[in-house]
Amino acid sequence: MIVDCHAHLFAPEGLYAFRADLLADGGYHPLTPKVSQRRLETFAARNVEYMDSVGTDVQLLSPRPYHAMHSVRPARILPIWTAATNDVIARTVALYPNRFAGVAGLPIGAGQPVEVCFDELHRAIDELGFVGVCVNPDPYEGTGFTPGLGDEFWYPLYAELVELDVPALVHAAGCFNERETYSEHFITEESVAIMSLMRSRVFDEFPDLRIVVAHGGGSVPYQIGRWQADWSHNELSDGTREDFTTALRRLWFDTVLHHPLSLELLLRTVGPDRCLFGTERPGSGTSPNPRTGRDYDDLKPVIDGFDFLTDAERTAVFAGNARTVYPRLSLPVTASSPA
Repeated sequence: MIVDCHAHLFAPEGLYAFRADLLADGGYHPLTPKVSQRRLETFAARNVEYMDSVGTDVQLLSPRPYHAMHSVRPARILPIWTAATNDVIARTVALYPNRFAGVAGLPIGAGQPVEVCFDELHRAIDELGFVGVCVNPDPYEGTGFTPGLGDEFWYPLYAELVELDVPALVHAAGCFNERETYSEHFITEESVAIMSLMRSRVFDEFPDLRIVVAHGGGSVPYQIGRWQADWSHNELSDGTREDFTTALRRLWFDTVLHHPLSLELLLRTVGPDRCLFGTERPGSGTSPNPRTGRDYDDLKPVIDGFDFLTDAERTAVFAGNARTVYPRLSLPVTASSPA
């Protein structure tokens, strides 16, 4: 069983035409996405072909991050767009319920309190049957300041996630400053998110909170030495000191690292019991690696080739850890055609 915990909606052009209409209209008038069932079936079937080509059984689908529009103005556009995207994810899941599961986008807008997303959060989990949510740690999308994920600003959301028993995938979204592309922004924000959480009391306050950090944790494990040195001052309430790597294992990490040495370092640093298989396929890594002849995001053979992993550890990475982190995900699942 291979569960890809990090994938994004592969949607027909009608959804993005709706996005353009929303931006032009400013959200003043009721608009409806024109995403035909026939076109959606075509795109969903193509995504299943991508999965089958690399042996993936199940994908967890979330919105395309760089289309998230968390910083959009007027702010009333955001919940309309987020709900429409989540609806198309739900329709895709309904076509192949044994191949897909939904991870909801949340309409947390720049400068808004985190509570604004609660209605959509509950709709996605309670009504649409999604198994998790995607959290953008920078709703300003590179144009302003949002408190780090360790700040009490986020506590109301954490409480809701614990109550619903669903995890959060930390994944940055668009970027609209002139210093970095959105891909560069992803890695920066995910690194900042980790350090903000590590310096905070979040896991003391919410010990059952489950957070998965995308793209192998940003600069984890590449900069682990610097973080360990900075962490050496950390003292627990009983007077003992906690190693940074031990603290880091409160988090979970996906395997969306398109370089074998980076992926090996992640697995050796945080342990295979804290890593969930993810590829983001089809996405930025869906291009041929001239050295292997496979796409960069074809990661199963890479993990299969790590002789330092036991069979049990590989099984945990490929599916077992997903069972723990996403308890609403129904597994085992077998491949099937549309329902």
